[in-house]
Amino acid sequence: MFAVSTSGEVRRRDAVPVGLSSASVWPQPVGAAFAMAAELGYDGVELMVWADPVSQDVRAVAQLAERYGMPVLSVHAPCLLITQRVWSPDPETRLRRAVSAAADLGAPTVVVHPPFRWQRRYAENFPRIVDQLEHSSGIRVAVENMFPMRPLGRRRPLSVSGFRPSPDPTDVGYANYTLDLSHCSAAHVDALEMAKRMGGGLAHVHLADGTGVPVDEHLVPGRGNQPCAELCEELALGDFDGAVVLEVNTRKARDRAERSRMLAESLAFARRHLARP
Repeated sequence: MFAVSTSGEVRRRDAVPVGLSSASVWPQPVGAAFAMAAELGYDGVELMVWADPVSQDVRAVAQLAERYGMPVLSVHAPCLLITQRVWSPDPETRLRRAVSAAADLGAPTVVVHPPFRWQRRYAENFPRIVDQLEHSSGIRVAVENMFPMRPLGRRRPLSVSGFRPSPDPTDVGYANYTLDLSHCSAAHVDALEMAKRMGGGLAHVHLADGTGVPVDEHLVPGRGNQPCAELCEELALGDFDGAVVLEVNTRKARDRAERSRMLAESLAFARRHLARP
């Protein structure tokens, strides 16, 4: 019924696992994420596959996971604008490789964004690709909510989204979703309402805060106006069986100590509000 984490803390086995996204230590490399996750007592790491060569090397990541005793809880497919040529220029190939990497690393979930508007063939086939990959691999391919781009100073989003058919994956309907609260903030979308629309398909959470400005802030939870605490408490009371991953922007941290304090605060927030009765 109970388990001991790498930090020595006794925790219930049915507690919601709390992971650290490797993006949370940028511009530090992925190895720094494993080291800091182990040091602070996280339950594992979400691997963001991007320009860092180690993040693209499944064997190297497996060695990091073993070295630090930090399992890979999820793999974030390389679908950012800056990762359009990581692994392959073909988005379907990148997604398939992410699922293969997750299988090799023992991660139950792959996070992927909806297709960009200009990826027409991929967008047309995306629901079928996701469904096929889930059935063939047994891995959850959790499609993440995004946000429309809008210029600074504009109060409302532009009517044309960069994603097809929209930034909201519930408009299409998938078996599994990733809910990102920072993206909800940038989109001016109620995160609790989106969680309800995702329903039993809510498989993964990116926990971070925001203030509603037209950028993806990824603040430490509790430093913005998003319902981070309320969502965590609802997850703890329900039958949520996924992971909550801190995807926090620490690039302005002056040094490792400040970054560590930010990520320790984020972990404490998540554990406090995810505590199950």
